[in-house]
Amino acid sequence: MSEIEPYAGSVDQTQQSPMLTAEDIARRLAEIHAVRDDDEAAHGMTDDLHRQVLATIAAGAPDAPLLAAAALRTETLDFARWCA
Repeated sequence: MSEIEPYAGSVDQTQQSPMLTAEDIARRLAEIHAVRDDDEAAHGMTDDLHRQVLATIAAGAPDAPLLAAAALRTETLDFARWCA
């Protein structure tokens, strides 16, 4: 494959609708902020949020720049981020 193709797979909708709004992201940021003392939980919730925002953008969200900017606010939350 010489170019990246548009995402044609299905998005898992069992946990939450992939079409997030800026308000959904703000709520999720507050939830992450509330558990910031638990680094592992906050990191996992952040990863989940980023995946769901990407899925929303891949599904054609018209406000993609706003959603991406909102999700990047996770970088302002103070908790340890590490990978094994």
